[in-house]
Amino acid sequence: MTGAVLGADGLRRCGWGDSAEDYRAYHDTEWGRPVHGDRALFERITLEAFQSGLSWITILRRREGFRAAFRGFDTAAVAQFDDTDVERLLNDTGIIRNRAKVLATIANAKAARTLADGELDALVWSHAPDPAARPAPLTLADVPAVTPESTALAKSLKRAGFRFVGPTTAYALMQACGLVNDHLADCHAR
Repeated sequence: MTGAVLGADGLRRCGWGDSAEDYRAYHDTEWGRPVHGDRALFERITLEAFQSGLSWITILRRREGFRAAFRGFDTAAVAQFDDTDVERLLNDTGIIRNRAKVLATIANAKAARTLADGELDALVWSHAPDPAARPAPLTLADVPAVTPESTALAKSLKRAGFRFVGPTTAYALMQACGLVNDHLADCHAR
């Protein structure tokens, strides 16, 4: 694929962003836009961890289920989840029922609770690279899966007690939360 694709609405988008209506809405209104706030970042960390090994559209289509299952991503509530909650989640068809990812989410809520208010936001955003350091990607092949910054972010999150946050997941988080702008050069959302 070379560059962005022209959608039926006349707008050029990153190729993945025009493949389904769910993707179009996410691409055009959320992906690559700055996300701040501990709760919002905890939600994105959780969703990116659950996406590992799956297509993103699978997560998007279950997003409301995730919000309900994880109490609106309230870290105080999720940090209190016990074995009964784990079993409830493993039977919840509104989410991805993966024990390791459910347990990681609860552990991540506990890790987030050890941080002061705003500290998760500061930790994540401290790894944002200089936007001028990398030119706009021309094709999807120009978009990396891992960068030195995502590797450093993954290490920082792990030191803080987070799980399921390797360098690739950390880079997807950086893209989703606007730490990097990986919209293609000729994409309307750039």
